[in-house]
Order: sequence, then C-alpha cells, then structure tokens
Amino acid sequence: MSLFLAQYRKQLEKMLSGLDLAKVQQAIEWLAEAREQGRQIFVFGNGGSASTASHFATDLVKGASYGRARRFRILALTDSLPTITAYANDTGYENVFVEQLKNFAREGDVVIGISSSGNSPNVIRAIEYAASAGCRSIGLTGGDGGKLGPLVHLEIRAPETHTGRIEDAHFVICHMIGYYFMEEAEPCPRASSPSRSG
Repeated sequence: MSLFLAQYRKQLEKMLSGLDLAKVQQAIEWLAEAREQGRQIFVFGNGGSASTASHFATDLVKGASYGRARRFRILALTDSLPTITAYANDTGYENVFVEQLKNFAREGDVVIGISSSGNSPNVIRAIEYAASAGCRSIGLTGGDGGKLGPLVHLEIRAPETHTGRIEDAHFVICHMIGYYFMEEAEPCPRASSPSRSG
C-alpha cells in the first residue's frame, strides 16, 4: 500500500510540474476582464468535473467577491439539478448544458468546460454553441485533449492520462485561479475575514 501511495504522489508531482502556467495566467486575465466588464462566466462538467465546476464557482462568487467592490458573475451549470434532469429526461443528456447557455450566454461572456477525456458530448455541444454566440471559451482537459482541446480558445491540459490525476490537476488549476483573486488581486481590508468554503 505504501508503495502505491508513494508512486501516486510521485506521478502527481511530475504531472503538476508540467502544467503550462502561462495558460493559467491567460485564464486569470480573461476572468479579470470579464469581472471588470460585468460579463457572465459559466462553468460545467460531468462527475468529478461537475464537482470541480461547482467548487470553482463557489470560490469566485463568495471567496473572491465577498467584501469587494468588484464581484464575479459566475454560474456553475451543474448546480440546477431540476433543470439538468428535465433536459436529460425530455431531450437527452447531451443538451443539459447547451440549453442553459441558450437562456443566459451573451457575446463576450466566458464559458469554461471541464472534461478529463475532452470528449463529453454535453460539454462539446455547449462549447460549440458558445463559439456561435461570440463567447470566449476555456477548456480544462487531459490526455490528448480529445475533441474539446481544438474547439476552445484556450486549452489548459493536464499532461496525464490517468483520470484521477487529471481531475487532481483541474482542481489545482481552479484553486490557482480562485486563490489568485482571493489573495493577490485587489486586496480588500475587512474587519473580519470569513472562513473560505472547503
């Protein structure tokens, strides 16, 4: 068991050292612009990626917004279970994100799709629609990037094929972005600092 744990950690460290931080920085710049311009940000994924999307939205809508003059307008399309199940049941699971974007997305908004394989049909459809609507798109992928990589304006790829470590990387990337805004950008003095969601 100890050998497995040590090996997993070693492979994770190697993979994280290969992340393209210039692309993470680009994502931060785009999100800062979206905040300044009052643009909407949408984020979504399936399974573990859905959890990462929801957590990321929470970090920006609360941790990087509370007590600040400039706040993020971000929605995780993974969070409305009634909407997701209605579309999945009545029209097909591939429509659960794209149909929400048709309600809310406007030109200049930022759309973030998370997929470890890069091949989730519902993520692909949403990104394709985002392009047609004039939105900026960011993809968090792994492996060879799948179909998602070439579709997005900015791909941040985990250099790994193991699903667990790809998801680890996506979570780290989201924390890099979120905590940049919480700890580095526009420090805001407060009487008391509320605990951050964890």
